[in-house]
Amino acid sequence: MRLNRIGTAFFVIGLVATVTTSAITSASAQQPFDGTWNVTIVTKAGSCEPSASSTLTVSDGKISAAGANVSGSIGREGLVRVSINGAYANGQLSGNAGSGKWNGASGGIPCSGRWEASRQ
Repeated sequence: MRLNRIGTAFFVIGLVATVTTSAITSASAQQPFDGTWNVTIVTKAGSCEPSASSTLTVSDGKISAAGANVSGSIGREGLVRVSINGAYANGQLSGNAGSGKWNGASGGIPCSGRWEASRQ
């Protein structure tokens, strides 16, 4: 009887350890679009700069950039939603490239356009 309890205890401990290890590995796993991205925006309407380029970093699906107020994420399927210095953008990444639309304002005058990105 005692041997069965010890065997059962080891089985439960092993199962808990396996589940915990799997959860930790999944939580820290790299997302498909993590990395450094070169982004070019082109203004199609409004008085914003005609074009601009920036480097963004994606880590665990979250977007950031040095020296910019960035808030956004990229879903596992590549759906992009981001706010950068008061402008808003959405679009789609696939593999090492992506594109979408953006809108914002310059001096209170609305601007909009397209963006393209490529992974470094």
